[in-house]
Order: sequence, then structure tokens, then C-alpha cells
Amino acid sequence: MTQPTACLLIIGNEVLSGRTQDANLKFLATRLGELGIPLREVRVIPDVRDTIIATVNEVRAKFTYVFTTGGIGPTHDDITAECIAAAFGVPWEPHPEAWARLAAHYARQDPPAEFNAARQRMATMPRGASLIDNPVSIAPGFIIGNVHVMAGVPRIMQAMFDGLAPSLQGGAPVASRAVHANGMLEGRVAEGLGAIQARFPGIDIGSYPYYRPSGNGVALVAKGTDTAQLDAALAQMTALVRELGHEPVAGEPG
Repeated sequence: MTQPTACLLIIGNEVLSGRTQDANLKFLATRLGELGIPLREVRVIPDVRDTIIATVNEVRAKFTYVFTTGGIGPTHDDITAECIAAAFGVPWEPHPEAWARLAAHYARQDPPAEFNAARQRMATMPRGASLIDNPVSIAPGFIIGNVHVMAGVPRIMQAMFDGLAPSLQGGAPVASRAVHANGMLEGRVAEGLGAIQARFPGIDIGSYPYYRPSGNGVALVAKGTDTAQLDAALAQMTALVRELGHEPVAGEPG
């Protein structure tokens, strides 16, 4: 079975300007890895129609799954849904089920709130889209083709993904092995670590310096889907740390 792959598009001028710090990447990368769907590419793009359309069409042809966050609210700059409709060449129109959910939601408010034109935008989607439930604030995300469109607000996005996850077809889960040592310098470990990577081309091996009050050092981390190779690589990374005169500590620094 071919390992599925994923791409994340973070959509929003507020992220690119620095006004909003993205909090979705780490969550999605971790959860997708657990499902055996490694996240292979991430892009942050503006609320610009041509950019969204071109980027969606490019990445949906390259990856098994595309996930987007941001741009599906009620304001004028929330244009993700209409741009994805254009990318797929289908109308952007009221989605009957989403429309009914939102109309009922606002009618239940005390006092009842108007289901106005701005709120109706959140129920307007590409023709043929299926919904991603939103248990936090009702307004759903949607799926069309291999593109999964979710909210940018982390709490809402995470709830959407939790509901979506069981329907995703994953591969072997991505696992990791790590060893670290205080006092070790990345420049000294580079040559030996490169040799280990050459012996295990099927996994990803990296070195990550850390700076802590308890001491500086380097963590060596191997990630992949073959646990036997990961264990063998860990043994060689541990031996390398000892060869360099340091005491290896299992795992990443706490």
C-alpha cells in the first residue's frame, strides 16, 4: 500500500502579517502522523482569490489529502469557500443542510438572532461538498474531492478534525525514536549522523539543538514507519553519542 501524504494550507492575511500566530500546524502534523498520513508540505497564503485557487489546484494534484484552515467565517475577507468552488469549477451556492443547521441555530438564540447575509456566507459552499461537523460553533467545514476545509480558530479546527479523522484512510503510523545529551555540539555530531542517515534511507533523521537552564545540548531524532529500522537507528545514534564522549539520555529533553 502506498503511504498517503498530506498538505496543509494556512489561509489568512492575519497570519502573514504576524497579527495572529498559527496554532494549528503542530496539532495537525501530530495527529496526521498518528494516522499514518505524513504531512509533507505546509504553505501560508493570503486571502487573495487567484493565489488560493492556483495553490489549491496545485497541491490537490500532488497530495492524497489537502487540509485548509481559515477563511470560512462571515466577513468579506472570508473567501476560502468561494475560491475552492472556483478551483473545482463548480458553483458556490447555499448548501441545504448547512443552511438549515445555521438557520435553526440562530432561531434558537434568546432572543432569536437574524440569519443575515453575513451568516449565510457560512452556509454557502461549493456544489457537491459534504459537511465537516462543528460541535463548537455550529458553522460546518466541508470536503470536496480530496480537499478538507476547516476553521482557523484552533478549538473549532481541532473539534472538526476529531470528527473527520475516522474517515481518513491512513497508512502505517509515523513513529519516532530519540536520544539526547547535554553538552554535545551539533557540529561534532554532523558527520556521524550523516553516515547513519545514509544507512537508513527509509527514515528521516535529524539533529536539534536545545538551550535550557539545566544545560544545552543536542537531540537526535529518527522518524518513520518501520519500527525495526527506527530501533536500529536509535542504537547507532546512541553509540555515536558515546563515541563523542557524552552520556546518552533516552528520549527528547523534557
